[in-house]
Amino acid sequence: MPIRNFKPTSPGRRGATGPTFEELTRRKPEKTLVTPLRRKGGRNNQGKITVRFRGGGAKRRFRIIDFKRDKFGIPGKIVSVEYDPNRSARICLVHYADGEKRYIIWPVGVGVGDTVMSGPDAEIKPGNALPLKNIPNGTVIHNIEMHKGKGAQIVRSAGGQAQLLGRDEGYATIRLPSGEVRRILAECMATIGQVANSEHSQIKLGRAGRSRLMGRRPHVRGSVMNPVDHPHGGGEGRAPIGLDGPRSPWGKPTLGARTRKRKDTNKYIVRRRYQV
Repeated sequence: MPIRNFKPTSPGRRGATGPTFEELTRRKPEKTLVTPLRRKGGRNNQGKITVRFRGGGAKRRFRIIDFKRDKFGIPGKIVSVEYDPNRSARICLVHYADGEKRYIIWPVGVGVGDTVMSGPDAEIKPGNALPLKNIPNGTVIHNIEMHKGKGAQIVRSAGGQAQLLGRDEGYATIRLPSGEVRRILAECMATIGQVANSEHSQIKLGRAGRSRLMGRRPHVRGSVMNPVDHPHGGGEGRAPIGLDGPRSPWGKPTLGARTRKRKDTNKYIVRRRYQV
């Protein structure tokens, strides 16, 4: 997906870049695979803000993506590559031999007219999904399950790729895009290849309005708030925060403090994404 530069007709347009969308082959989504998507504005079911600086944005509809890839042994044909406003990756529409239609994440090297398949006996080629125990070591993969049958949860964004390093005692060892090396049950499914649209990270919004269209509100610094709103707030003029280190709005340390709570899954992490 090439990145285009805009003519500098305004200060915001001068530094902005955007996708060309030349890889897309269909403009409107498949109606049977689209559902309404209600904006939450960062609020939970009680109406309380649990994620700050969210709200507004352009109206979207949710595309139902097949993350489980559980149609074993049934070939599917790629009929279109489409845009999905809910994710950085592109999606492609698959027509299976039994008449069912599903969306999958678009991998590198897969085009309209190609055939994809899932199952233990599928061929090792981009777009096919297999259990980790049936994938050769060193293979680049994405769309990886963490629990058997739950559907892919990791390596799903644009340009994402992981590498299968080996297998031992029913588990597969995988190097994730962050650099973390993790063990995952070898019966979990994964898709061969890399997620397409790797140039997504090079896009520059150029102006605040494009960020607001994505549902992001301005992120306000704690030092310009009042003491009642943030530990950094208060003081005359541009004052120091008056603390031994920066804090979150709720008083928790924010530099170097560990926030991981699932200690029971530490045994599956072989190497962390950063060395302490």
